[in-house]
Amino acid sequence: RGLRLLALAACVAGLAGCAGTHQKSSAYTSEIDPYETEWVATADDPIGMLVVQKFKRERQRSQGSGVSSDNALVSEALNYLGIRYRFGGNSPDTGFDCSGLVTYTAERSLGLKLPRNAAEIAQQGVSVSKSELKAGDLVFFNTMGRRYSHVGIYLGDDRFVHSPSSGGVVRVENMTLAYWSKRYNGARRIDTSLVATARASN
Repeated sequence: RGLRLLALAACVAGLAGCAGTHQKSSAYTSEIDPYETEWVATADDPIGMLVVQKFKRERQRSQGSGVSSDNALVSEALNYLGIRYRFGGNSPDTGFDCSGLVTYTAERSLGLKLPRNAAEIAQQGVSVSKSELKAGDLVFFNTMGRRYSHVGIYLGDDRFVHSPSSGGVVRVENMTLAYWSKRYNGARRIDTSLVATARASN
């Protein structure tokens, strides 16, 4: 019995070691490189969960009052938490890649057609400093050795929602984690005149 307990303890220790080890796969296909141990699931991020719940409550209140939400882009994006990542995906049925989530969400919530890739989306709107970020701003990261290769939607409290990588799902992430902070490229705020024009044409 003592030997069995020792063997079990060794297995548990081995699993714990694997959980903290970063392994790369040569077959990995994604817009971003494989995540380090800083990858945080929404369910394990209490502040991120509070941010999500806050916007869901705001959306429910705005729907009940007939008043549109100031964070329509965020509210729409949060509808797709848990949708699987798919390279080239641009709908909940097919799955989303990072720019697919942003373009689909912008068209559904604002009636605005954005370019289909992150680098082109980064040319839209107005540049925003990190200290002035507001919910609904688009945040960009260098995840493939080139600027603006990944995009997400800022939620507030240093969190953003995005479609991450192969094998992942649409989720909330913490921008202060080293993986993201060292790859941050800046943010853009969608020009309200573009939104107004899009709505007028619909």
